[in-house]
Amino acid sequence: MHSFLDAKHMAKALRQALAERGQQISHSDALELVARQFGFANWNMLAARIEAAHLKPLQLPSGWRVAGTTNEWNYRLGIDPQAPGTALIESRSDRDAVIDRAAGETAVLMQSILADSYRGTQLRLTAELRTEAAEMATLWMRVDPLEGRYLHFDNLLERPDGPLDGTRGWTRRQVVLPVPEAAATIHYGFFLRGSGKVWARRFTIETVGPTVAATEPRPRYLSRPTNLDFGGGPPPA
Repeated sequence: MHSFLDAKHMAKALRQALAERGQQISHSDALELVARQFGFANWNMLAARIEAAHLKPLQLPSGWRVAGTTNEWNYRLGIDPQAPGTALIESRSDRDAVIDRAAGETAVLMQSILADSYRGTQLRLTAELRTEAAEMATLWMRVDPLEGRYLHFDNLLERPDGPLDGTRGWTRRQVVLPVPEAAATIHYGFFLRGSGKVWARRFTIETVGPTVAATEPRPRYLSRPTNLDFGGGPPPA
């Protein structure tokens, strides 16, 4: 069974079959028809998909993994071969070749550790990020119990100095979270949402004292019902 990787051979066969029936089309027209058969708007988009399919996967750094929610067909994640000591997440060149192909997708490179050595402390995760034509990229950390919903989480999305977008030089970011006695595991890393590229380097994790403020967003729950008649006024503490 043919796949889109056989597009050029299929275009040649299509052109020959039509010629045998007295219909002459150019090679470029045949390529365009085959591209349409595979759901692409034009040959250029299919050609980009073919090129991306032949890209070698990046080598994962030891101890790190790709989150299971990541669609590795649309992204490459791992060590940047051009910059040792730097991890890279990039959307493949044809990511938007088909409308909504990766709409809302997120690619995550992460590490998971046991919380045993950190219970009762506060942890600070620090790293430097750099982006190129990125839709959105950020650092994150999560503290989980043995079962149930996470205990603490921050991905900087609610901070003005949080996520990076567009093209940005190396920028330091940090997350600070408490690790309560109920913690079982700690997860952290960086991610790219949508298209573009993000590089990360110089990850550090250290315990910090209580004088260092946690970065986790405040809970969104009110202490009691308020402003039910939409009359305004400040929310309750």
